[in-house]
Amino acid sequence: MNATYRDRTAAGTVLADLLAPVAGQPDVVVLGLVRGGVPVAAAVAERLRAPLDVLVVRKLGLPQAPEVAFGAVGPGGLRVLNEEIAGRLDPAEIDTVVRVETAELERRERRYRAGRPPLRLDDRIAVIVDDGLATGATARAAVGVARQLGARRVVLAVPVGAPEAYAVLSRTADELVCPARPADFGAVSRYYADFHEVSDEEVVALLTGSG
Repeated sequence: MNATYRDRTAAGTVLADLLAPVAGQPDVVVLGLVRGGVPVAAAVAERLRAPLDVLVVRKLGLPQAPEVAFGAVGPGGLRVLNEEIAGRLDPAEIDTVVRVETAELERRERRYRAGRPPLRLDDRIAVIVDDGLATGATARAAVGVARQLGARRVVLAVPVGAPEAYAVLSRTADELVCPARPADFGAVSRYYADFHEVSDEEVVALLTGSG
């Protein structure tokens, strides 16, 4: 099949056109989910004339099935739990997963924020951007973290997504922008001609304006 987008920057340009109603609003902040969402978010932020920042979240996966999330951790020690799943786990199991994922989150925060102040979303419109929705678990976590950080409105914008994940996230975010929802989704990488692994260095360069 032919790719839907040339690369993540091209995908971000498409999203920006769909997000035009919030362009230039002073309370908007565009948040890239690391790592693949940051190049998409950078293109969105530029077109919307909005500040770009990064939202680091880490899924909390079941010990026996890491792909199944029972919650997430976010900046500043924020923790969002799906009690329906987490309630079945031993507290020691939860603590172990939280400890591991928090350590990785803090490493990424130090790397990406590079001395900038902690992320604050008090009374802001948070536009959360990723390069695609597969299961939607990370995006769901990000929406929850943004709300805990004080966002007044949470908009999730992704270039492509699985219909099942779209259905869930449309009930989770205040607004969901997702122009491509193919029935035979497969994987996010199918929809990009260039889907290289985004490095820490690329993320930092985009956040500091040197990329």
